[in-house]
Amino acid sequence: MEQFTNKNPRIEVVDALRGFAVMAILLVHNLEHFIFPVYPTNSPGWLHVLDQGVFNGVFTLFAGKAYAIFALLFGFTFYIQSYNQKKQGKDFGYRFIWRLVLLAGFATLNAAFFPAGDVLLLFVVVGLILFLTRNWSDKAIIITAVVFLLQPVEWYHYMANLMNPAHQLPDLKVGEMYTEVAEYTKAGNFWAFISGNITLGQKASLLWAVNAGRFIQTAGLFLLGFYIGRKQLFVTSENNLRFWVKTLIISAILFAPLYTLKELIMENDTIIQQTVGTAFDMWQKLAFTLVLVASFMLLYQNRKFSKAVSNLRFYGKMSLTNYITQSIIGAIIYFPFGLYLAPYCGYTISLFIGFFVFLMQVKFCKWWLVRHKQGPLEYIWHRWTWIGTNK
Repeated sequence: MEQFTNKNPRIEVVDALRGFAVMAILLVHNLEHFIFPVYPTNSPGWLHVLDQGVFNGVFTLFAGKAYAIFALLFGFTFYIQSYNQKKQGKDFGYRFIWRLVLLAGFATLNAAFFPAGDVLLLFVVVGLILFLTRNWSDKAIIITAVVFLLQPVEWYHYMANLMNPAHQLPDLKVGEMYTEVAEYTKAGNFWAFISGNITLGQKASLLWAVNAGRFIQTAGLFLLGFYIGRKQLFVTSENNLRFWVKTLIISAILFAPLYTLKELIMENDTIIQQTVGTAFDMWQKLAFTLVLVASFMLLYQNRKFSKAVSNLRFYGKMSLTNYITQSIIGAIIYFPFGLYLAPYCGYTISLFIGFFVFLMQVKFCKWWLVRHKQGPLEYIWHRWTWIGTNK
């Protein structure tokens, strides 16, 4: 347990894994033009083929998985903070609620530049599950995590439809909201863009998460990360390495049939796609997420690999700063109020832009962390979290 205290070194692999997740999110968001689907209309044939290959490759590897790793590590970080406070005889719970309030402010800043795509507000809302379960037993935590990850809401709607064919999922009108978001984004009015994003955009983002099954999955991932922290599974040991080997094998075996079944299910009626299809989509993404996490944990034990990805540690230490600034940079690059490069950037060019932004952010992180212990937004979040204390 001592490895988790503030006085001891951070677990390097966690910083690197968090950096990997934020980098992957950056690449996916660049391909999506930060939820602004405007692309070249007359690309040459060879570039169109290359673009499709880039899109399929990046989305297969990272879409729905990078955010899941980010969520998993959110739960893990909660464990570290609550454990350090528990050692001092304090309950971190109410301080964590205040921390979530502060995160809502950062979510608003990020959403201002990221139309209908912010995940931080989802973390704020779902983060309450960590407050409610903070004193539960390990067994209760893992059982609750598994229940959430089974996507119970989707199965409820499927069973309800079986018993009453008239039963449908509630129409949250997410499509209409995204249409309105796209309209004011294309208009290019900066202040209308900002105000629309932090109101309608945030609402669309949260309701999309409900439709996509992410709301419940995120709760499960938070609790799974909390459990991993309690069991010290990110600490290097023989037993833990065996655990990650087993996780890699089982997840890799499960991924292919889950993905195949998801594709087959998506050929059925809409209600089945929205319920069973969503559940299987979440499961196949979860399986691949665990493949990525387990692979990263095992590869990181190799000196050559850990050295090759060492920059991810710096990137991960400033994950909040990097996540928010990538949205601001992306908005300036792709949107009409900025450079408006979206109509000229297919998936391949967008991927190169994403890598370039990543490298620039890494360079800034390394420069900043030589002079400071935390990133600028991390420092603010930390200082305001512990306002009224000596921390």
